[in-house]
Amino acid sequence: MKPQLDTEQYIGTVTNDDFRSDVVEGLKKSPKKLLSKYFYDEAGDRLFQQIMDMPEYYLTNCELDIFKNKTELLAKSILIDNEPFDLIELGAGDAMKSSYLLEHLTTKNIDFTYMPIDISGHILEELNEKFSRDLPELQVITLEGDYFDMLDRAITISQRRKVVLFLGGNIGNMDLEESYHFCRELRRKLNRGDILLIGFDLKKNPQTILDAYNDEAGITSSFNLNLLIRMNRELEADFDVLNYQHYQTYDPISGACKSYLVSLAEQNVHIGNQIFSFEENELIDMEISQKFSQVDITKLARDSKFHIIDEIADSKTWFVDSIWQVL
Repeated sequence: MKPQLDTEQYIGTVTNDDFRSDVVEGLKKSPKKLLSKYFYDEAGDRLFQQIMDMPEYYLTNCELDIFKNKTELLAKSILIDNEPFDLIELGAGDAMKSSYLLEHLTTKNIDFTYMPIDISGHILEELNEKFSRDLPELQVITLEGDYFDMLDRAITISQRRKVVLFLGGNIGNMDLEESYHFCRELRRKLNRGDILLIGFDLKKNPQTILDAYNDEAGITSSFNLNLLIRMNRELEADFDVLNYQHYQTYDPISGACKSYLVSLAEQNVHIGNQIFSFEENELIDMEISQKFSQVDITKLARDSKFHIIDEIADSKTWFVDSIWQVL
């Protein structure tokens, strides 16, 4: 049995100044744009949990199917000669899916340390409590901050082989150009033998995809609008949330599923001493959820200098976890 380690937490450099700077920069663009990483305050965390529980939101159940029912295959794909490693999860959230893998590896007495990275300190506190209670033998070091800053931190903490999890189709929260840049930067930071396990939401019936982001209950709408509420609270903004409407699109050719907020009136918004003008029907670009074909995935791995060593799909073949290795 592995000795139990006290959980540790490393705090990153995401500050209120970063938030303000990113918002101001985004609202000066044409079209206006806000970064989806700021959705996740405490209220945003709760709303996203509700989204994952929606019957329309198939992504969670698809990848959960993989982690719950194909755990042994996942484990075999990341283990190399029983060599100790660090399991780093980018955007860990509640670790609902990865918990199945963590429990499997711990039960098998595999020597590894779990390093969840998340921008939400609230989520990481809950993770610490969860694993202290449910999986006390798991070695955990939580890392609060941006992905690459905290990946650098993880590399300084330990020189062991790295297995990086990027689940939930989070790669789809970038446009294609950003996803290529992201994967190249990940490859630059990793070493020979390191592994990236990355989740891709596959192209499928367009209505199935659109329904997942445009639920009748309006939870996704509330999730998007909550960012305006957060800006009012933390940045001295004065958005009238009732003057904005959630709007969702999906292009089945490009695979881009995009969320917008629509200004319902001509209006001015203050953020501190700065003023931002909105025309009636003007859009704020809120989020992209890119969908992929198998050709897209292969091209992304090849361009980023990774080698695909395995791919594990859910029972509907709607989602795939692709396992890439640095050679």
